[in-house]
Amino acid sequence: MSALRQNPLANLPPVVKNLLIINVICFIPFLIFGADMYDKYVQLFGVFYFNSPFFKAWQPITYMFLHGGWMHIIFNMFALYSFGQAIEYTLGSKRFFNFYFICGLGAIALQMAIQAYEVHALTGHFTLNLNADVPVDAAGMKKLQEIYFGPMVGASGAIFGLLIAFGMLFPNAELMIMFIPVPVKAKYIIPVYILIELTLGVGQFAGDSIAHFAHLGGALFGFLLLKLWRVQRPNNFF
Repeated sequence: MSALRQNPLANLPPVVKNLLIINVICFIPFLIFGADMYDKYVQLFGVFYFNSPFFKAWQPITYMFLHGGWMHIIFNMFALYSFGQAIEYTLGSKRFFNFYFICGLGAIALQMAIQAYEVHALTGHFTLNLNADVPVDAAGMKKLQEIYFGPMVGASGAIFGLLIAFGMLFPNAELMIMFIPVPVKAKYIIPVYILIELTLGVGQFAGDSIAHFAHLGGALFGFLLLKLWRVQRPNNFF
């Protein structure tokens, strides 16, 4: 009699396991309906700037479960699988659940705060009606349209909360990084990653559509939560 194959999700802690399942389920419309129908799906459940005509109250939660393509969801789910387990075992499932979603909300809060600053810098107001005359040049109008009509999707903000938590709780854990042939300790690589995100966010390089400040917001809230909760480094890991 052949041995039964073990379910790869069997040994996962419950919150990580269910987050993985839900994210995959929410990606199914992309597979079934293709990009055109998925765009309408994103318009409803992705998150828009709070003054956008497309903004809905549920979007700051639902945006965390949508992804813009294969690489986006694979990277985020791999990070959730890799780092989330140790953090859930350390914090406990209930606190991990709160940690994940607070980081996701913190991510969009910082992103919207930066967007509000940009809108105010261009117009002198935090809210406006784009159908009315807006006293900005063509470049300014393009920026406003990106803010008001560009949805944000993905678990990346919450994932960056997990990354910063992993670096704080398991600083000496060795990670393998693409293109680096030797393992690097978390306490070195994660701060560098955060610095890169800050540089990209401030630089606003042409063609870069990634919400870097959302990533930074997730990391910031992750850092603050661990400090607020006074979470200690576990002695039984790494």
